[in-house]
This record gives sequence, C-alpha cells and structure tokens, in this order.
Amino acid sequence: MSAAVEMPYFIKPSRLLSPDQKRVVYNAARQAILSILGDEADEQVKMVTINCLLKTHIPYFYWVGFYLVRGKDELVIGPYQGTLGCLYIKFGRGVCGTVAATGKAVIVYDTHGLIQGKEHIACDPNSRSEIVLPVRRADGSLLGVFDVDSTLEGSFDEVDERELEELLAEVFG
Repeated sequence: MSAAVEMPYFIKPSRLLSPDQKRVVYNAARQAILSILGDEADEQVKMVTINCLLKTHIPYFYWVGFYLVRGKDELVIGPYQGTLGCLYIKFGRGVCGTVAATGKAVIVYDTHGLIQGKEHIACDPNSRSEIVLPVRRADGSLLGVFDVDSTLEGSFDEVDERELEELLAEVFG
C-alpha cells in the first residue's frame, strides 16, 4: 500500500534515534514502567501501562499494542495506542500471526515491501516499519504478541529487539 492518509491530530509523526539515544529512552521508559507497575499482577494493567509509557518516551513509536491469543490459532486486538488496529489475525498470517506461530521476533525494515494480506496486514498506510515480539507468561504460555509500528522505514533494529524482549520478560515472565 503506497498511499498515505493524513494522520489524526493526536498522532505525531515518527522521529528516528541513534542506537545510543535509543538506549537512553528505553532506560527511562523501563524505569518508569517498573516503578509504576511494582508488583502489579493484572496483565491488562501491565499492557496499558507499557503502551502508554513506551509511546510517551519513544518518538518513533507510531502504533504500539498487544494482540492476544484467542483459541488455538487466532489473535485478537488487545490494549493499544494509535490508529485502529486489525481486530483479528490468524496464526501464520502477516507479521503478527507469523510471530505468534513461530515464537520468534520479527523486524520489518519496510512494511510496504511485503506482500499485502499474506506477509503483512496493512491496518494503517502510514506505518512503514515494525517490530513484533512474542509475549510469554512465567509458565511459558504465549499471552500474545507485542507490535510496534513507525511511520519511517528502518526504525527498528537489534537495540529495539533486545530492549523490548528484556522488558516484556521482566514484566510478564
């Protein structure tokens, strides 16, 4: 999908950061998230807090949210911040469904370069790159996937993957 639509007034366009700048903002976000959550047990409270604080601290996070496992082979939209997300995604379909099926994180440099409907499900044409990670509970069961989109190509790298994996494991593991 190549056409862009005007972004809603409440959404800021993405702004890239260097790897060192990323580490700084992730550290600040992590400290805020962990101090606010404390020993919170409710998964939904954890998800909304993570979404809010990561989107607040990290300027290239355009869309941030969770897709939750429903049944044996489907994800359903969970807590998120940004424009409307896809409501349901089958395991194996698109980036989120692939991560749910394989249990492995995926970084996409340019979502517009993927086959739409199969490799990528375009919910918002302004999203240009993304990272999706599996989210596991302490018992190892798959809670869902964590999806982050940016309006710029190439926003995500190994710094994002490592920082997000560590944060998700610390909060949900």
